[in-house]
Amino acid sequence: MATGEREHVVMVRYDFSGKVALVTGGSAGIGAAAARAFAEAGAAVAIVDVDGFAAQDLAEQLTAEGHRALGLPCDVSDEVRVANAVDVTVRSFGRLDMAFNNAGIMLPPVDDADEPANAFDKIVAVNLRGVWASMKYELAQMRRQGSGSIVNCSSLGGLVGGAGRSTYHATKHGVLGQTKSAALQYGPVGIRINAICPGTIDTPMVARMTASDGFDAAAAIAQVPIGRIGRADEIAAAVLWLASDAASYVTGVALPVDGGYTAQ
Repeated sequence: MATGEREHVVMVRYDFSGKVALVTGGSAGIGAAAARAFAEAGAAVAIVDVDGFAAQDLAEQLTAEGHRALGLPCDVSDEVRVANAVDVTVRSFGRLDMAFNNAGIMLPPVDDADEPANAFDKIVAVNLRGVWASMKYELAQMRRQGSGSIVNCSSLGGLVGGAGRSTYHATKHGVLGQTKSAALQYGPVGIRINAICPGTIDTPMVARMTASDGFDAAAAIAQVPIGRIGRADEIAAAVLWLASDAASYVTGVALPVDGGYTAQ
């Protein structure tokens, strides 16, 4: 990190008192940053993650700090478990106002001619089916309330291609299609649905890619006009804005948060 560079974004303060947020993939990285940001803004937060122990640990940390939080184990590729997570959230906190569908995976790069079907199915199950299932049950609750805001996590990979990761990029493009179509359907009933498209962010996923998948972080940074990797709290700041009433006239967008990469 360059000398003098801020270590944390200056978060705009929202008042989410009395509101409830749900974050999938919420135990680490971008999801954890968003869960914490929602809680610090006053929302009760359901932290949903396939690693239920990590989700519970973060919930306990937030609760110890005076926030309302709940940690729930959930594999978002399993529709029944997603339905249960939303149901437990609503039974625990009384409603659901905001959701950040962040859960996603990336497998090592592979030549398209050699990709096994089970790898394709695994990525699609989490990244695309998982967003579909999450939105399905979130929207059912929000439709009953007549209000709500959903932010889906796509990726820089939802806006551009990437050699060796075509299935991942296909799912992230698909998330944008889901987002735009649902936004058109649910705008008239008071529900906004948007997507963020993070660039390369300092998260455990990127650390694993660098360690084992041959990902060249220095080369990635060289392509970013801002000249550095992004931080999870910077993505959380964009999520909170899209979820808040400050973005009340914004729906169906795919917001790049990528240091200017896609402006080139």
